[in-house]
Amino acid sequence: MRDAWTWLKHGNRRWAAGTPGRAGQDVERRRQVARAQAPFAVVLSCVDSRVPPEVVFDAGLGDLLVVRTAAHTLDPLVRAAVQYGPHALGAPLVLVLGHQRCGAVTAAATALRERATLPGELPAVVAALAGAYESSGGDVAAMTRAHTAATVRELRDDPLLRGRATVLGAHYCLDTGLVSRVV
Repeated sequence: MRDAWTWLKHGNRRWAAGTPGRAGQDVERRRQVARAQAPFAVVLSCVDSRVPPEVVFDAGLGDLLVVRTAAHTLDPLVRAAVQYGPHALGAPLVLVLGHQRCGAVTAAATALRERATLPGELPAVVAALAGAYESSGGDVAAMTRAHTAATVRELRDDPLLRGRATVLGAHYCLDTGLVSRVV
């Protein structure tokens, strides 16, 4: 796990510095991973178009198993996708990645503060973030970090992940491009 987190940190530093290596994104790598995959980490992150984990960590094909939902919320299907990495593919690290100025967190905070109901399936996101809203006093930045910590705790308690993978939480800063570990 330590090697996986170190690899992610180094890739992120390259990305933030504007010197990505883009290793593992060529025809040869595509051929290498065509028959089987062995990602070294699962990244559960937000669907935000500004936070693609493969780019943020300067990763190549087959390096990461990425699962994305609004504000990295969990439901049974998302949990199954996260479990798949360590259980079926041997990925030693699960990283929960929150980010600065998350639109889903902002929308949920506004809905909870105003006691408004969002359309469609969006109330499920609001419900998933209600605990973080309460513990943070509704501050979006604090709420994002609280939700990341809660998601890490939930995944660390998952019987299928326990003993198979280390679960960490991190935060991506849109302004700097840097990822910092928060849990």
